[in-house]
Amino acid sequence: MLKKIALHWQILIGLILGVIYGLLFGSTVNYIAWMGDLFIQALKMIIVPLIITSIISGVTKIGSGSNFGKLFTKTFSYYIITSTFAITAGLLFVNIIQPGVGAEINLEESVTGFSAEGQSFVETLMGIVPSNIIDAMASGKMLSIIFFAMLFGFFITRVNETHKNMLTSFFNAGFEVMMKVTMFIIKFTPIGVFALAAKLMAAQEDPLGTFQSLGLYMFTVVTALSFHAIIVLPIILKFVGGVNPKKHFKALTGPLLTAFSTSSSNATLPYTIEAVEKNSGVSNKITSFTLPLGATINMDGTALYEGVAVMFIAQAYGIELGILQQLVVIITALLASIGAAAVPMAGLVMMTIILSAVGLPLEGIALILPVDRLLDMCRTTVNVWSDSCGAAVIAKSENEELKV
Repeated sequence: MLKKIALHWQILIGLILGVIYGLLFGSTVNYIAWMGDLFIQALKMIIVPLIITSIISGVTKIGSGSNFGKLFTKTFSYYIITSTFAITAGLLFVNIIQPGVGAEINLEESVTGFSAEGQSFVETLMGIVPSNIIDAMASGKMLSIIFFAMLFGFFITRVNETHKNMLTSFFNAGFEVMMKVTMFIIKFTPIGVFALAAKLMAAQEDPLGTFQSLGLYMFTVVTALSFHAIIVLPIILKFVGGVNPKKHFKALTGPLLTAFSTSSSNATLPYTIEAVEKNSGVSNKITSFTLPLGATINMDGTALYEGVAVMFIAQAYGIELGILQQLVVIITALLASIGAAAVPMAGLVMMTIILSAVGLPLEGIALILPVDRLLDMCRTTVNVWSDSCGAAVIAKSENEELKV
């Protein structure tokens, strides 16, 4: 019976049962806590191979032939700029609202590998380039791993065709396998949520305060997403692309609703291409290049969410992330969002990368799991909206006449 229930409903059921168990049978929580710990261990297991295969696979797909031309430069620049705007907006709102501050959430795992003073800019920059990539993988130094993966993927496109095809096929296959493993682990999310929620609630002296903090966290994420979708992207459409934001939004109503309901940019992609071409008037030359690329690397909503979530978890731990630490969050969230697969809950998996990069324990994911599905629907909608805006802006830069 459980298999017939959608995953997000399974997670909600697991959450409710976990909360009830933690509140009523807190003294016996150790009997089931191992399931949550095992779930976290499984997430840790896939981080390094997933990020390596996803980034190398992605770079080899976009890094050859005409992709390095003018159109690629415009598209990639738009995606990087808007994603950076999104992360910055998220950090701005989370620093103003501070949803995790004062949230008396008792987490057993201590914060390790984090320095309150932080590193200097030079030390942070030097840390990106690994002196030993194997050691970086073993130590979970995510910025180093991401840098190496991007460099490796780029130079795959620069070797002879035989080696290029062999390596590209190898990492594409590796990424496909890792996605299968990832989706297999995600199937156990309801059990993990049940155990983590029970363990979390059993440790709370003030459960009501926990729910209030979670509601404030949701408010922060949705407010930041709304700001980016309603203010930032329309401004870019209007003043950079010369496109009417209201008309373009009406043209994309269908795909945006599809994105909200499926939580998948890839599942929405065919509908997005059709709407941008037929309703907004963008040529197939532009849509066939920018939109599939956008579904792969342009994750404004995901990047924004990851930045807010990491800050919320840090605040819940009583850790103040300084400017340099938040800069690391911006860089890592940007790169992680590029590597995130366009499937439901992929952002949650990529969250582990950013937490590791700033030295926060993955146990903190338990704080955001209960509401992740709803926020996933919201951030995927922003992802697709940004992709469509990019297609329209780039089409106008190529002197195309649009309907919007």
